[in-house]
Amino acid sequence: MNTVEDFIASKLNERETAGTLRTLKADNDLIDFCSNDYLGFARSIVLKSKTDLFLKQHQSYLNGATGSRLLSGNTNFCEELETEIALFHDAEAGLIFNSGYDANIGLFSSLAQRGDTIITDELIHASIIDGARLSYANRYTFKHNDLNSLEDKLKQAKGNIYIAVESIYSMDGDIAPLKEIIALAAPYNARVIVDEAHAVGVFNKGLVNELGLHNYVFARLVTFGKALGTHGAIILGSKLLRGYLINFARSFVYTTAAPFHQLASVKMAYELLTDSRSEQKALTDNIYLFKSQLSDNKSLINSTSAIQCVIISGNGQTSHLAKTIQNAGFDVRPILSPTVAAGTERLRICLHSFNTTEQITGLTGLINTHTNG
Repeated sequence: MNTVEDFIASKLNERETAGTLRTLKADNDLIDFCSNDYLGFARSIVLKSKTDLFLKQHQSYLNGATGSRLLSGNTNFCEELETEIALFHDAEAGLIFNSGYDANIGLFSSLAQRGDTIITDELIHASIIDGARLSYANRYTFKHNDLNSLEDKLKQAKGNIYIAVESIYSMDGDIAPLKEIIALAAPYNARVIVDEAHAVGVFNKGLVNELGLHNYVFARLVTFGKALGTHGAIILGSKLLRGYLINFARSFVYTTAAPFHQLASVKMAYELLTDSRSEQKALTDNIYLFKSQLSDNKSLINSTSAIQCVIISGNGQTSHLAKTIQNAGFDVRPILSPTVAAGTERLRICLHSFNTTEQITGLTGLINTHTNG
């Protein structure tokens, strides 16, 4: 019988042999084309100064929350912040979680019950997949952004029905047909849940707000660790949903609350977001520049978001090109199978408001040289 150590070693060896072994990488001096800091808030001196000043004005705050929010960790400040964020996104209420992963785990594992149905896009984020698995509900996936496939699953659904999509998909950067999905859900009395992690900030309040759909979705996830440059997440929905999650979302009930300084940085990030039109325009301009400079647009996944993916195909070839680009000074990461389907391995390039014209043309020049030869 193999020991536990033998099992662990064999699984890691399998990954290494396949070229898919994950390792942690420390800070580097490469030009950032891989982070989720779309508007530059994480590195913003303005945001840091605003947060520092706010903390100095509230010097009685504790270093830690001291417990879960149902015990000693709740504050008026946190509840007021939830209300402010909900109002900003035109939602009735919101509940803050420690991370986007915690939020989706808590929402999906507690909401759907045995006999209910969760239908997810096949490219949905792992946190939603894991949350759905922890429920006792029936689970279906539909083909990516395919309304016919979604309706096929709706016809099979039973009980309370929940449809989960991302407004901007994290691996492809493309947009969900939210209006059509909501219209399709209505006759089946299905509730639509939208993960807005990669949309908020890039598209101001998020795509749900941009499209005027905030009254037609059951719940939204907004994360603070991407365009907002801080940490944590909030589930937006009705007051009834908020009360339910406080009682039944285990990732909320059984975890220590976020500390004051984390919440303060989120509050200041939202203040900065209300005056971020210049950053949003710079990002939009950079997205257009990147796409216009690629000589082979056929290899690009169709996306108007900050996430641009160049399909290379093959783990070895994709890893080799990423390494070549990194050696030239650009922080671009390969996305390999099985994270994405075999044959769709790609360079996942995240654009930011702070990337310069020279940086973008330098990167696209390298891609053009090594994909057209």
